[in-house]
Amino acid sequence: MVTTRNIITIDEEKCDGCGLCADACHEGAIAILEGKAKLVKEEYCDGLGDCLGECPQGAITIEKRTAAAFDPEAVARRQAELAAEAAESEGCPSTLPCGCPGSMARSLEPAPSHAQAPCAPCETPDSRLANWPVQLHLVPPTAPYLDGADLLIAADCTGFAAPDFHERFLSGRVCLVGCPKLDDTAPYVAKLAAIFAAKNISSVEVVRMEVPCCGGIVSIVEQALQASGAEVPLTVTTLGVRGEVVSIEQIGA
Repeated sequence: MVTTRNIITIDEEKCDGCGLCADACHEGAIAILEGKAKLVKEEYCDGLGDCLGECPQGAITIEKRTAAAFDPEAVARRQAELAAEAAESEGCPSTLPCGCPGSMARSLEPAPSHAQAPCAPCETPDSRLANWPVQLHLVPPTAPYLDGADLLIAADCTGFAAPDFHERFLSGRVCLVGCPKLDDTAPYVAKLAAIFAAKNISSVEVVRMEVPCCGGIVSIVEQALQASGAEVPLTVTTLGVRGEVVSIEQIGA
């Protein structure tokens, strides 16, 4: 589908082929071809301009023009291709494009449950974390653990505020975390939209703090659901600064 929207334009005369813009583009819309940055496909570009500040030559601008519509599903496929290419070049089938071994997508087996809750200082609760990585910037949209998952999308501070975070929120869920105030959240909408469009997500619970700035993480999820066209039940749980549940709201399907 063709529409009028914001999209990048690259001035090849100014471009010196440094590649910083390609590294900054989370959607894989830019590649260095024949020594110059090129827009690979219009549908990969979300028009948000993460690449703008990375270009030392000022060769990239955003303009409103007729272009193919942004396609989250195509972006997910593109990210998978880039991940596979990076893994092949490094001899590791599961690494992300960043090449960081600690960011390898993997499922985690839950530890056996204790028959009773810990009651002595030497005992600790079992972890309920079922996936790695958890940070939204690092999670690949193609990760197998996302298939049909019940998602927990948590603001960073919630895990520190709620002393029983693992037992209360993590059991049986795939966890993704981010901070709507301090993170670069522009790529989050596109990434989550790609996940919602391709992974048949069963449900989403957003856990946020009661502070106003934390409401941004709810907005990000709602925008991603709208962009993907997926109908997924959404629950928003708000915590107080001492971890108490302030409110629970059911939204959507």
